[in-house]
Amino acid sequence: MQARTRERYWLHGLLFVLTLLTTTVVGSALQYDFDRNLPFEVEHSFDAYIRAWRHPAELLQGLPFSLTLATILLAHEFGHYLAAVYYRVDASLPYFLPAPSITGTFGAFIRIRSAIYSKRVLFDIGIAGPLAGFVFLLPALSVGLAFSKLIPGIGHQGTLHFGVPLLQWLLERSIFPGASAGDIYLHPVGRAAWIGIFATALNLLPIGQLDGGHILYALVGDKHKLVSGIAIVALIPLGIFFWWVWLFWAVLLFWGRRHPVVYDDAELGNSRRNLGWISLAIFILCFTFAPIAPGL
Repeated sequence: MQARTRERYWLHGLLFVLTLLTTTVVGSALQYDFDRNLPFEVEHSFDAYIRAWRHPAELLQGLPFSLTLATILLAHEFGHYLAAVYYRVDASLPYFLPAPSITGTFGAFIRIRSAIYSKRVLFDIGIAGPLAGFVFLLPALSVGLAFSKLIPGIGHQGTLHFGVPLLQWLLERSIFPGASAGDIYLHPVGRAAWIGIFATALNLLPIGQLDGGHILYALVGDKHKLVSGIAIVALIPLGIFFWWVWLFWAVLLFWGRRHPVVYDDAELGNSRRNLGWISLAIFILCFTFAPIAPGL
């Protein structure tokens, strides 16, 4: 059996702390606007770094957002990691990616450092992340919506407008019956859940070495090439008519559409196939045609 690679714990810890810092700054900006009924403005996310330097105590207001987001990302990545450990697949601890952006992070990932020879193992490792992340983002979104408020037209103000995935729409109907989605001001905890929803939808795209690509390959084998090709082509009209960033993803995923061959003819079984359908349902609940749109 191949020896596991020695971890650089200091690097994982440093990246996590830096990501927690950048997301807390963004969270403080979101909370500042939320408390004052101000619409989302991109510059507020960057102004928050100056305010945090001058008034560090304000960072405390950003913790609900940053801790919620960190929990969702940790759950997703540790879902993969723990499944890999269970099957004795050499995988790294999560690498977090801090970023001075409107989210404070570019997400997180783990590295699989040894070959996977079984489709069952590939399936289990691939699906464990989205399932674990969904288990945490669902209550986070519910709590975030419970703390949200109604302000007429707030969703159509500001420099950026955020799409409403089906999961959020369904929960909004139960918490704010009869209210328009554009009138609901999402609490920062809910916004953290929204980012988790968006990340889940991206990861479940049935292409290449994304989580959805692993799941698809384990289920259908070589037929994944056709489905992945259709998915990439579908991103083009989405990019033209809804969100231009889908064009970027179409190009990026086209070059990364190949999946390493796994020589294994063993059947996955009905239980794993049912989980595959559940992952498809999660993808549908989380996907939105235009996640972010510029304000008018």
